[in-house]
Amino acid sequence: MTHFTKVILYTDTDGRAKFREEALALSEGSPQAMLSPLAPSTGYQLRHSPVGFRSQFHCTPKPQWVFILGGQMEIGLQGGVSRVFGPGEHFYSADVLPEGATFDAAIHGHWSRQAGPDPLVTLFLQG
Repeated sequence: MTHFTKVILYTDTDGRAKFREEALALSEGSPQAMLSPLAPSTGYQLRHSPVGFRSQFHCTPKPQWVFILGGQMEIGLQGGVSRVFGPGEHFYSADVLPEGATFDAAIHGHWSRQAGPDPLVTLFLQG
């Protein structure tokens, strides 16, 4: 493997949250342990969400990696599109409110919820 697939939740030019994927080069390390270049980070938070948790539509305040440590997390977008992430999966959440915009739950952001039978355990890593 020469790259890592980075799933990105972002705000498109129309103000709506969408998913895209991009390749992140594994250009460092050795053939036995390929690494991406070192990226800066400013801190992390752990979260435990009980069975039944669901948020309202919201935007990510600051771009951050979201790693699913346990349970399942569903991310829903405007128009009914959603994606479920399970243990060991991740995405880069960067759907910030467009500059100068006032939040409108009919246009902006995403919702998240705990899915499946187990509580949701996540790690948020800010970059």
